[in-house]
Order: sequence, then C-alpha cells, then structure tokens
Amino acid sequence: MIGFYTLLYKELLRFWKVSFQTVLAPVITALLYLLIFSHVLAEHVQVYPGVSYTAFLVPGLVMMSMLQNAFANSSSSLIQSKITGNIVFVLLSPLSYLEFFAAYLVAAIARGLVVGLGVFVVTLAFTSVSIDHPLWLVLFALVCSGILGALGVIAGIWAEKFDQLAAFQNFIIMPLTFLSGVFYSIHSLPPFWLTVSRFNPIFYMIDGFRYGFFGASDVTPGLSLLVVLVCFVALSVFSLILLQRGYKLRH
Repeated sequence: MIGFYTLLYKELLRFWKVSFQTVLAPVITALLYLLIFSHVLAEHVQVYPGVSYTAFLVPGLVMMSMLQNAFANSSSSLIQSKITGNIVFVLLSPLSYLEFFAAYLVAAIARGLVVGLGVFVVTLAFTSVSIDHPLWLVLFALVCSGILGALGVIAGIWAEKFDQLAAFQNFIIMPLTFLSGVFYSIHSLPPFWLTVSRFNPIFYMIDGFRYGFFGASDVTPGLSLLVVLVCFVALSVFSLILLQRGYKLRH
C-alpha cells in the first residue's frame, strides 16, 4: 500500500500545486455561468415549484464542474506522463494495476470534490439552496466524479497526443455535459431531444444530484442511481482490463 499512497500523494500534489489553474479557474467559470444565465432567465423560468431558477442552476453547475475536473485530472496526468516518458518510473515500480488505477481514481475524485465544493460555496453568495437529502448528494458526488475519473484514465491510456485528448473532451464530454439539463429541465425540450437526453448518462448524474438538493427530479432517483452505478462499474472494469494488459503503456 506504500506505493499506492505515494502515487496518490504525487497525483494530489500535481493538481494542488497549480490550484490557481485547476481549482480557482473552473470555480470562476461556473460562477460566470450562474451570473449570466440567472440574469437573463431568472425572471422567466421556474422549473420546480418554490425553487428559483438561480437555485436550480447551482446543482447542475456544481456537478458539471466536478465531472469536467475529475476527467481532466486523470486524463491529463496520464498523457503528460506518457509524452514526457516518466510513466516508465511508475510502470517499473512494484505497483499492481489495481493500486495504479485506485491512485488515479481517488485523486480525480478529490479534485472533482474540491472544485465542486468551491463552486457551491461561491454560489451561496448569490442564492440560497436547500439540501433535502445530503447523503444522496454525497453519494452522487463521489460516484459521478469516479465515473469521469475512470473515463479519464481510459482516455489518457488511449490518447497518444494532446490533441487526441482535447478531441475526446471537446467532442464527447463537453457536448454530453451541456445536453444533460444543467441549464434546463429536459421536459422543456421537443420530443426528439427529450428522447435523446434519456440516452445521455450525464443527464442522470445531474438529475440525481439535483434530487439531493430539492427532493425533485425529472426521472425517478432510483433510475438515476442505477445508471450511474452501472456506468461506474463498467468503466472501472474496462480501465482495469486496459491497465492489466498494459494497453498503450507497456507496448
């Protein structure tokens, strides 16, 4: 376990040493989203009875920030290590593939939670938000950050150049995030896009997380929990298979 803690410590230091870029910047970005969208739409939109549109935005922005940063942490660390060549020092150590995966995953979750907490705290200056189910909220924060952390491991293993990783983020993560109901309820969409949204796993992450705040959601919270758990297990198992075989790492 010493190897696991050492790698985890290295991964935590990696993002914390540049927290201005990895923590403060996404918090400010989320705050700008909140200010702009709430200024334009707060007087015209109310999704849930008794919940202002500004408050409605907060869980979506917190979860969106957690997901993007959890993915960025594990994926960018792996691609940097591969390109600079220092991944060999990790591969030569007696670390098991399980410890390797766990260290990257926990660090990704940690960054996601730090950024998410930062977004939540700064948004409280602009609106009050109730928390009806705190344990549910924590569970979704952990599992969903873990999903994108595992996906980041897969992307980091697969990508051979920074632009491949950027394409993964710009053409998969970002569109799925913006089409997941961060800024709206999917019930306000036309039938076609409503159906498309139901195939977007990030929608269930946002919706389940929002249920932890307001006790209201677009789909049953049990369905959201089932989807995120299945995604987490599937991506974790796939990541472990890639690491066990040394795909694009040892060959």
